[in-house]
Amino acid sequence: MTASSPGWYRRLRRAVAARTGLPRNVLVLAIIAFFVMVGFGVVIPVLPVYAGSFGVDQFWVGLVVSSFAMLRLATSPFTGPLISAVGERLLLGIGMLIVAGSSVGMGLSETYWQLLATRAAGGIGSAMFTVSAMNLLINTVAADRRGRAVGTYQSGFLLGGMAGPALGGLLAKISLTAPFFFYAATLLVAGAVGLILLRPAPHQAAGSGPEVKPFGQVLRDKRYQAALMSNFSTGWTSMGVRSSLTPVLVVAVLHRDPVWTGIAFAIAAVVQTACLGPAGRFVDRAGRRPAAIAGPALAGVSIMVVAVSPNIWVLIAAMCVYGVAGSMLGTAPAASVGDAAGGRSGTPVAVFSMMGDMGQIIGPLVAGWLWDRANPVVAFGVGAGLWLITVLMAVRMPNTRPGSEDSHAATAR
Repeated sequence: MTASSPGWYRRLRRAVAARTGLPRNVLVLAIIAFFVMVGFGVVIPVLPVYAGSFGVDQFWVGLVVSSFAMLRLATSPFTGPLISAVGERLLLGIGMLIVAGSSVGMGLSETYWQLLATRAAGGIGSAMFTVSAMNLLINTVAADRRGRAVGTYQSGFLLGGMAGPALGGLLAKISLTAPFFFYAATLLVAGAVGLILLRPAPHQAAGSGPEVKPFGQVLRDKRYQAALMSNFSTGWTSMGVRSSLTPVLVVAVLHRDPVWTGIAFAIAAVVQTACLGPAGRFVDRAGRRPAAIAGPALAGVSIMVVAVSPNIWVLIAAMCVYGVAGSMLGTAPAASVGDAAGGRSGTPVAVFSMMGDMGQIIGPLVAGWLWDRANPVVAFGVGAGLWLITVLMAVRMPNTRPGSEDSHAATAR
């Protein structure tokens, strides 16, 4: 970085580089992720209450919450070509600006329909940011460091996600709209950090790059297929089962105060954050396949234990095991996408992101329907079943070390 860089940033970058061997972009993206999730965490607890203040029922409240993911899903297919046209760094900044404008619009909304429209528009910018950031991340580092890079990036998200809700509660005491303006401010900071401190991907800096693999070739790669299934299962189970149904389970089945839901999620988040570093190193040293198998296996077992927990302490223990699984699920699949797609992997990364969005959209609906029509065990069991399919697909992956894969052997015949 230049001599004008803040002293604290230069010292932090040198410390991280010395400890991990990761390039500057990884640290910058982790800082951006932290700011994004602090703001996001501030808004999410307030959003349903704010939407309900317009006098609509719970269906329309839920539509406001899910419209963000819907528009992100619809926009993701276009992000690959946009990355090729303008580059990851600029598209990331544009995406941040769109979401910031969306958040301001939400805070200024005078009707429900204005709130819905501005919330949905934010999904467009989110797709640009999410795909650009992940694409830049996996193409900045060598294959044998991708696991650690993704783990560092995910740590920024988790730390921000833990800090955001507590801050959101304080801002909500000022007004229901204050969190939305705060979210916009954090996004502007994150966007500025990205535009100033991020470096272009190596192929852009050189003015050329590796040959782009046809998407059909990437799609036939068993590593990529397993990563897609893993991200879909993560979206379904983390949002559709764990986040949506666990709070109901704590109150309606275990007869505990809702505060225990927050305690359980906070402890699990700390465990997952602590495990991300070791998980990233494991993924790089042992290969993607062991973590791609162990992560879904642990997730499937632990989510079923959550469903049948006899008390809050067993539930918290199971949530912590799910956090350990989440550290592997947050690193191995993304690293596998980079391995399968190689450089300039905009479209494969976009489709990978879309699978997670699809899980987040469909999962809550199906899990809630199963809870109402059957019982909690069935609702949680579908999520566990998806993890079983993920394990079976991961078993088909080639058992090779990162960076040394034979691409011919890695693809399906």
